[in-house]
Amino acid sequence: MQTINIHEAKTHLSRLVDEAAKGKVFIIAKSGKPMVKVLPLSDGAVTGTERLGFMSGEIAVPEDFDSLGATEIVMLFEGKSK
Repeated sequence: MQTINIHEAKTHLSRLVDEAAKGKVFIIAKSGKPMVKVLPLSDGAVTGTERLGFMSGEIAVPEDFDSLGATEIVMLFEGKSK
């Protein structure tokens, strides 16, 4: 397994990420001390939908949500006060 210093990793990050995505695992070291192991994510590990609907049933949106405060907003744009 290849060990790369942090400066080189920053310089060649794009190439290293491409290689890791293809399965090439490597270690990033700082001052010669291994800090992190970089490896590809498994298929399906991150789908982007993990948080979708996480508050289902926890909050309620009022029916008039899109028009809340509309009168006050119009008055502010027109330079009027209540």
